[in-house]
Amino acid sequence: MSQGRFYLLPEASATAPDLLEQLVCKLATDCYRQGLGVFIYTRDKGQAEALDERLWQQEADSFVAHNLQGEGPRQGAPVVLGWQPPQAGRPVLINLHPQPPAFARRFSQLIDFVPPEEEAKQLARERFKAYRQAGFELTTEPVPPQTEDA
Repeated sequence: MSQGRFYLLPEASATAPDLLEQLVCKLATDCYRQGLGVFIYTRDKGQAEALDERLWQQEADSFVAHNLQGEGPRQGAPVVLGWQPPQAGRPVLINLHPQPPAFARRFSQLIDFVPPEEEAKQLARERFKAYRQAGFELTTEPVPPQTEDA
């Protein structure tokens, strides 16, 4: 069965949107170090480009081979950022899109987020239900402490 994790974003993320970007980069880096390919599904091209830039700005010892969808090697880098359904499969999906991706079943691991704002929480609940119906075994946990302090 596929595994999914929802991270409960702290109240501070409502006023510090780059907290989510930091967390996504950390999670992608962790997966990359474990040899797991990642597809980061963004809400739009601008968000994908912002995350791409943030990944390039990480310290040298935190380098992550990545590219925007459709760029780079034919099979894509180990970490791909995109705002359209992925062409190639990867083990991990990090979802930043407000709607549940129809292609989520193609991944064995899923990471999603519960923002503090009420409207965004409701969308997260809808995604949670959709993932469960798609066969994901889901857990919910707080953001790892080292990310909040970053």
